[in-house]
Amino acid sequence: MKKILVIEDTYEVRDNLEEILELAGYEVHAAENGKAGVRLAMEVEPDLILCDVMMPELDGFGVVRILSSKPETAGIPFIFLTAKSEKQDFRKGMNLGADDYITKPFDDVELLDAIAMRLKKNEKINSSFDGTPQGLNTFMNEARGILQLEELSKNKEIRNYKKKSELYSEGGHPRYLYFIHKGKVKIHKTNDWGKELITDIFRAGEFLGYENLIKDKTYEDTATALEEVEVSLIPKEDFRNLLYGSREFSSYFIKMLADNIYDKEEKLIRLAYDSIRKRVADALLQLNEKYESEDFSILRDDLAALVGTAKETAIRTLSEFKEAGWVGMEKGKIRILDSEALKNLPG
Repeated sequence: MKKILVIEDTYEVRDNLEEILELAGYEVHAAENGKAGVRLAMEVEPDLILCDVMMPELDGFGVVRILSSKPETAGIPFIFLTAKSEKQDFRKGMNLGADDYITKPFDDVELLDAIAMRLKKNEKINSSFDGTPQGLNTFMNEARGILQLEELSKNKEIRNYKKKSELYSEGGHPRYLYFIHKGKVKIHKTNDWGKELITDIFRAGEFLGYENLIKDKTYEDTATALEEVEVSLIPKEDFRNLLYGSREFSSYFIKMLADNIYDKEEKLIRLAYDSIRKRVADALLQLNEKYESEDFSILRDDLAALVGTAKETAIRTLSEFKEAGWVGMEKGKIRILDSEALKNLPG
């Protein structure tokens, strides 16, 4: 059952909306003002929000501004209920992230049709991107339909990179959003003494390079192919049109940014406090997950850069894990034999 949150300060209107929506088969939650509505939205995570514009304490514009900035609620379809019909109010609401407007007094059929259409469109958008090239095309086409931009990413360039080739380098100006079709890419930085630190590894079905496109600043790191890689290059302007024109698309990237920030904070904490053995164990488990196979190969230099230690230390620790029976090594490939032992290593 789909959940709908109604935020309306007028009791009669709120009660009427609850009755209509419950009869239509929705689970309804209601709030009497904007502040209460924001709190309830965070609590119940509804599938759609109906919100009055003119309310005390926090108006509808304030509600959509707050909820659009939070990863948990940014992708929820948002429909304004308003008695005002001036163009500037419509424009302001849409710019803040609203999906639709319904003017009061509203027709019951019109209201239910608008809700059903918005839920269906949001469900289609959310299910269209599945991490495959076909899913990417479907996702872009859905976004194109929302924005009505006929030429959006119509001719995406596909490019292949050999192992150890750079997709982009530190200090360069971002021109594309990269979508990986196959292969894996390491993101790394080099300090003043020439020592490399790998900050992340991306695989097929993931986007790459969006942080610098959003900030519109030069790259702060380098992206290098760990193996043969095939990527789609989505032009900068197409990406920005999507990001600022499609609420669904922007919410997807807000969630990705939030996840990346959390992952980087966790990595910094581990680098600062965990032992070398624990860091090597975590790196091996991460690589095993990224490669999605029983065994994987990685240059010992890259493993050391991922852990943040010397190559010799990484090799010595690997040998200790092999002697303990936790990993196997043959012809340069590593196989996890006891993942639980690696996971449970003390920090």
